[in-house]
Amino acid sequence: MRGLHSLGFSERYACAIVDLPRSTYQDIKYRLPSNRDLRQLGLEGLVKDIHERSRATYGVLRIRAALEIEHGLIVNTKLIRKVMNRLNIKGIPGPRKGYSNLKNVATCEDLLQRDFSASRPNEVWLTDITEHPTREGKLYCCGVLDMYSRKIVGWAIGRRCTSDLVNTALMNASGRLDGDGYTVIHSDHGSQFTSWAFSEKVRQLGLLSSMGTVGDAYDNAPMESFWGSLQVELLNRQTWHTFVELSSAIADYIENFYNTNRRHSSIGYLTPHEYEELHTRKEQAQLLQTVAH
Repeated sequence: MRGLHSLGFSERYACAIVDLPRSTYQDIKYRLPSNRDLRQLGLEGLVKDIHERSRATYGVLRIRAALEIEHGLIVNTKLIRKVMNRLNIKGIPGPRKGYSNLKNVATCEDLLQRDFSASRPNEVWLTDITEHPTREGKLYCCGVLDMYSRKIVGWAIGRRCTSDLVNTALMNASGRLDGDGYTVIHSDHGSQFTSWAFSEKVRQLGLLSSMGTVGDAYDNAPMESFWGSLQVELLNRQTWHTFVELSSAIADYIENFYNTNRRHSSIGYLTPHEYEELHTRKEQAQLLQTVAH
């Protein structure tokens, strides 16, 4: 209609050409946006910003959580989905769940028994290794995850999958140890974790060693979940050419997104950084109450 009108046709003639009642066109032309329309327009900017800051990974639930936590807005998931469809954006689907056919055999003491709860930081650490190809060859990454906040507290990247790799990740995490209670380090039975070098490092740091059963990913499920997120949200989104390129991308993902900005459903859609800050504030409040009494 506007195109025809700009070419010099009258509104009446333009409406007749497109078979649109003039009253309908007048209603569309002069109708003021409703409060609902204005709210949706405002949401579009917020949803787009949250989605971009999530590196185009957030879906409806995480965007809803971010709107509530960051802006104090309670928004229906249907409305968020409608806004995302209008903006032509979507989240990345989670990793597919796999099932192991290997025999569930215990070969070392499992201190967790699939109970991945933790009441404080540095109570339970999980560790594991993943690999991903580049055009220069495979790159390996070992991570140490704190079960309390889901934060990656130590990590190391290398071209070889050795005990040095896992020891480096463990040493990077050890800076958090403050002697306040025990710390369990839980792993699978990979040769790097059953090596003398790793066992000795665990002993030197005063950690309690724990291992799940052989060939059972569920015995280290939260760590596998992290690898799944890394795979879907970063590794599988492009082809990696060099070791340096992939190493930099993994480091950036862990430090500048996963630990500090990514919202986790398992901790109330807070980020690991926010969740640890919340713990610190609670401890300070309890200390003040103790002193006051």
